[in-house]
Amino acid sequence: MVRKQMVWSYVRTTYIVFWLMVLGICGSASMIFKAPPLMMRILSNVCAWSPTIVLMVMWTKLRPQQTRGTFLKNAFSGVIKGHLLIVLPLIISGGSCLAVWVLSLFQGKSFSSYFSMGEYSLVASFLLSLSSGPTGEEAGWRGYLREELNQKYSFLKASIVQGVIWAFWHTVLWFVDSDFLGLSMIPYIIANVIVMTCLAIVMNVVLEKHNNLLYAILIHLAFNFVYCFLSVDIWFYVVLSAIYILIAIGFLWLRKLSHKGVMSKNMDIY
Repeated sequence: MVRKQMVWSYVRTTYIVFWLMVLGICGSASMIFKAPPLMMRILSNVCAWSPTIVLMVMWTKLRPQQTRGTFLKNAFSGVIKGHLLIVLPLIISGGSCLAVWVLSLFQGKSFSSYFSMGEYSLVASFLLSLSSGPTGEEAGWRGYLREELNQKYSFLKASIVQGVIWAFWHTVLWFVDSDFLGLSMIPYIIANVIVMTCLAIVMNVVLEKHNNLLYAILIHLAFNFVYCFLSVDIWFYVVLSAIYILIAIGFLWLRKLSHKGVMSKNMDIY
């Protein structure tokens, strides 16, 4: 019971710290100090580290029987498989690109018209993407929270709960850092919850078999990096939701085959 209370205490604290950091640090930098876009991006990256910051600060209460070093060592203990370093980013980024392609067919626009270089170079965009959520969040959400929820719920339920927690942690960003207002916020929020929950399922399927947070970081990075160059409307998120539901179902199907021993080594793509 005490452990369960600490888990939800971690979630609540992470929510509060992140929202205060976004509103306090980024809000002050923008409205009071008129910080330039690059500085605002760097500060937002710092805010993205709140799940790990809270985890490390609360560690002795969350896992008094384990040191921080042991936890991190175990979290990255799984063997790295070279083909997964290629296949996983292709699936995740490919899902987003597929959504763009479907949208281009319906809207009668060229595929390339939905992309632009944005404010930063390719290398800068990559480094900014890597140093935000992918490296800042995963120790908390997939390293700590995933393990705790897996002990309480079935695999699918734990993944869904984790995905919903992860999605609503972004609530403050939906209102202060989104291009959508009014009624368009409704499908945007629903799409965020669906997509992040599906991503959590994909990550958890992979991590269940290959216990290494590098895979979660890679999946998170592949998803975020594409957004550095996208210029889309609300319909993109509707299409994206449908595609990611199919991707999550596909990974759950692979997991089922693997557990049943049906999958041969030649079929074992994950």
